[in-house]
Amino acid sequence: MKEFRVELKKVVDDSYNVQIGRNLIPVLIEDIKNGLAGNIKKFAVITDSIVEPLYGKPVLEALKKEGYQGDLFVFPAGEKSKVRKTKEMLEDAMLAKEYRRDCCVIAVGGGVVTDLAGFLAGTFGRGVPFINFATTLLAAADASIGGKTAVDTELATNLIGLIYQPLKVYVDIDTWKTLPKRHMINGLAETIKHACLADAELFEYIEGHMGEILSCKPEACEYISERNCAVKYEVVMKDEREKSYREVLNLGHTVGRAIETVSEYCLLHGEALSIGMTAQVKLGCQSGYLSEEQRDRVISLLERVGLPVTIPDYIDKEKLVRKLYTDKKVRNGKLRFVFQQGIGKVMTFGEDVYAREVAEEEIRDIILAM
Repeated sequence: MKEFRVELKKVVDDSYNVQIGRNLIPVLIEDIKNGLAGNIKKFAVITDSIVEPLYGKPVLEALKKEGYQGDLFVFPAGEKSKVRKTKEMLEDAMLAKEYRRDCCVIAVGGGVVTDLAGFLAGTFGRGVPFINFATTLLAAADASIGGKTAVDTELATNLIGLIYQPLKVYVDIDTWKTLPKRHMINGLAETIKHACLADAELFEYIEGHMGEILSCKPEACEYISERNCAVKYEVVMKDEREKSYREVLNLGHTVGRAIETVSEYCLLHGEALSIGMTAQVKLGCQSGYLSEEQRDRVISLLERVGLPVTIPDYIDKEKLVRKLYTDKKVRNGKLRFVFQQGIGKVMTFGEDVYAREVAEEEIRDIILAM
C-alpha cells in the first residue's frame, strides 16, 4: 500500500481596494483599461430588474464603447430572487452566450446582487474574477465588502455560499439619490449596527446628522461610507474566514435574520435587523452589558431614522422563536448571541469568544414582549 502527500501550502493575497466617490462608472472603466481584470476582454454584467436601466446598461455601454465584449444578465429584483434557482438561471444564460473561464463578472446593484453574483463568480468555471459596483447604502455598508457571498433557502437566509473576494469595490454615492426613501432608511440599519459594535463616534454622527444622511448630502454620505468601510475592514482583516471574531458582524442578526425569513421578506433586511437589534439591546441590558440609558438610546435612534423596533402583528412569535435555531451561530443545538458592550464595543466571553449561549426562555420572553 502506498500513500502520497499532496503539498498545497501557498500564500494568497486577496487584498483589494474600496473606492468611495461619485460618478464612478468612468473610474471603473479606466481601472479595467489599466489592468484591474488583467487581460480579460469579456464581462458579464449582473444586475436586477430595477438597477438594470439606471446603472446596469450604462456600465455595459461604457464597456462596449472601449471595445470590450459584454452582456447584461438580469434577474427580478428582491430578496426572493436570491436563491439557487436564480443562480442556475444566470449560469445557464452565461454558458449559452459562451462565457467560460476567460471572463469577469461585474455585480451592479445592492446586497442581493452582490451576494448572488459573487457566489456565481466563485463557482463559475471553478472561479472567475468579479467586481462589485454597489448602488445602495446597504450594499456599501455590508454586502459588497468582506467577500461573503451566498443564497437563501426555504429554511433560512445565507446558508449556502462561500467567501470569495472581489477585485475591487466601488461605492458610488450618486446612486443613492435614486433610492426610494424606504431603501435608504433600510441601509442605515447596518450602519447603526457598525456604530454599536465598533464606532461610538459614528453613532453620535448619525444622531446629529440624520437629515443630511437621508437627503443624500455628499459630505454626510461620504462620512458614513468611510466609517462603515473602516469597521468592516478591521473585522475582516482580523478574521476573513469567520472562525471567531467576524461573528461580531452578526450583532442583531440572530433575531433579525429569523424575522426576515418568517415575514416572507415583507420586511427588508435592514428593517428586520432593526427589530433584531432592539431584541439584542433589551436582552443585553437585562444581562448587564449596557445601561438602560444606552439601550433606550439605541432604540430611539432606530425609531428616529424610521426603522421598526416592534414585531409586526402578522408574525407568529412562536414560529419566530423556532426559526432562531436556523442561525449560523447555533452550536450543538444551543442559541448563541453577539452582544454589544455599551455603545461602540462588543462583549467578549473568553479568549477569542464573541458570542454566548442564550437559553430559549430568555429570548422568548423578549420576543413575546415586542
